[in-house]
Amino acid sequence: MTSLFQDIKTKLERLNALEKIIVINVIIFLFGLVSSIVFGSSRSGSLSWLELPSDFGTFILKPWSVITYAFAHYDFLHILFNMLWLYMVGQWFLNLFNPKLALNVYFLGAISGGLLFMVCYNLFPNLLVTSSLVGASASVRALLIFLCTYMPNKELRFFTFNLKLWYFGLAIIVFDVIGLFGLNTGGNLAHLGGALLGYFYANQYVKGHDIGKGFGKFMDAIVDFFSFSKKSTLKTVHKNKSKVGGYTKADFNEFNHQKKIDVILDKISKSGYDSLTAEEKEFLFRAGK
Repeated sequence: MTSLFQDIKTKLERLNALEKIIVINVIIFLFGLVSSIVFGSSRSGSLSWLELPSDFGTFILKPWSVITYAFAHYDFLHILFNMLWLYMVGQWFLNLFNPKLALNVYFLGAISGGLLFMVCYNLFPNLLVTSSLVGASASVRALLIFLCTYMPNKELRFFTFNLKLWYFGLAIIVFDVIGLFGLNTGGNLAHLGGALLGYFYANQYVKGHDIGKGFGKFMDAIVDFFSFSKKSTLKTVHKNKSKVGGYTKADFNEFNHQKKIDVILDKISKSGYDSLTAEEKEFLFRAGK
């Protein structure tokens, strides 16, 4: 039994940041499913504390829900498609960017989608049927539209022809706008909120501005606060002579590697993939692997 738990722990540690989010989503979904069977309650009842309410009065009493709603799913198909999209988009995203950026886009996408949902519900209450919001769709949209905005001229193979990435992103947004006139108006509003965040984030990131840096520091502070009790109050400080200015040679190499990738992707977004030299194409291929 100990060996089994150790194997599970080892496999979980090897997952990337977005794969761990997928695991959390699945665990919460299974918790809701088991609770509904054991206690005879609805799945929405067992996970209601995660839902994002539509009115600001209720939201003030549960402010965490602006993030936790993105981890709650009630229907199997809902979580299945959201997690498939998150896995595919996540693999692509993390081949190009660091996990911290991915998490910033994911969580800020959830917040942006949730806020747009609440604002529209309170401005146009007669247009929305749902009174609460669940699902990771807004976060997934943020990651996807970030990629579409960051390298719009990157081509995808779509059946027998190539499709530029920005065409694909535009099609997704058009479908979400059409969905506003269907039964899932609230969900599609959240999708659009996440898409707006992804577009604005990538647009600023290309210009050298990371708009999620402050949010990242805030989340780090929360994690440090809850892990404080696990840290020793007494530390032995050893001077590491292999560091320069607090950074190792590996840190500098990683920074230069990521910087070169960013320059190549910027070149693709402006002039297309064909504008790359053979050396640049080879470097990008090796970086993707």
